[in-house]
Amino acid sequence: MKKGKVIPLSEPCLCGHEWRNVKECLDTGWVSSVGSYVERFESDVARYTGRKYAVACASGTAALHTALMAAGVGEGDEVIMPSLTFAAPAFAVRYTGAWPVFVDVEPRHWQIDVQKTADFLSRQCKVSRKGVFNRRTKRNIKAIIPVHLLGHPVDMAPLMELAGRLGLVVIEDAAESIGSQYRGRNTGFAADIACFSFNGNKIITCGGGGMLATNDPKIAARSRHLTTQARADAVEYIHDAIGYNYRLTNVQAAIGVAQMEKLDEFVEKKRAIAKRYDEGLRGLEGLVLPQEASWARSTFWLYTVLVNAKKYGMDSRVLMKKLSGAGIQSRPLWRPLHLQKIFKGCTSFQITEAVRLYKEALSLPSSKTLGRAGQSRVIGIIKNNGRI
Repeated sequence: MKKGKVIPLSEPCLCGHEWRNVKECLDTGWVSSVGSYVERFESDVARYTGRKYAVACASGTAALHTALMAAGVGEGDEVIMPSLTFAAPAFAVRYTGAWPVFVDVEPRHWQIDVQKTADFLSRQCKVSRKGVFNRRTKRNIKAIIPVHLLGHPVDMAPLMELAGRLGLVVIEDAAESIGSQYRGRNTGFAADIACFSFNGNKIITCGGGGMLATNDPKIAARSRHLTTQARADAVEYIHDAIGYNYRLTNVQAAIGVAQMEKLDEFVEKKRAIAKRYDEGLRGLEGLVLPQEASWARSTFWLYTVLVNAKKYGMDSRVLMKKLSGAGIQSRPLWRPLHLQKIFKGCTSFQITEAVRLYKEALSLPSSKTLGRAGQSRVIGIIKNNGRI
């Protein structure tokens, strides 16, 4: 590692057949949202996640928005989700006219707290033949969006049992977790609908893009229809609903196909990076390392530690500045959504862990291209309390 070279937080690895595939698109003129690579990419993701259908979208957020619409979530409904997550699922809920309900994450693996979710539904909601209703807002709760944070899966079995008992749709936000496994199966298989992101910093990338996957043919057909401007008759330009220009381009899909060929290799690289961090930072006073559940296989999308200011000698933000001064990118977790002004007035329930994690967490460089020398540099500075 050359002195002064920046170590990025998470950069893409375009090291397969991306150039060849994109060249084919350019040579043949198939560059828009129609083309063989779109169909192939959808098939690859569906096969990998064990779903019957997949619909390629312009972004992960577009996939979430489409999934919610296809599931029947609309004006005045509510959707439960963790407060500790990137804002995309909450934004997607608001796009439909529905409202997010924020719940806490559990302290060990930092995923949506299923028990607190159950407590909210039993204590703060009324269940009737017409559905589940928030006693405070009187709104109908339609769905739950669990988010597989940082590449570690949510414990989906009890969540699906809870949702099934109450008739709630589950939309799995797997934006950060393609390649991770829950009880031996690739994430994205458990919920009614699963959504993925292929942003530049994700496990695999198209430079952007997303995907939704499902086993329900009606949801798949509805999603495909909505994402292609809801054209009931493409020749006569007849539209039967408000549609969206949400389809992925063939050029992006061509990159995605090449990335899917490398996915398992990328996951192994991520896990090797996590193992080296574990070995290098284990036992360091004031630092809590991420834990992997016995039923999970995480991708460790971003290797994230908790910094106890009193024991370590500085808080997570000071350490972030120290690392930045050494040319090392890091970042805190997302500000909990229930604390955001734009979601003021939304229901939140017993949220404590999300706030603590926001204050203490720091994500370290986790690029698939991160070499041993660069990672040793990161570990060395952290062990030396931020000193170069």
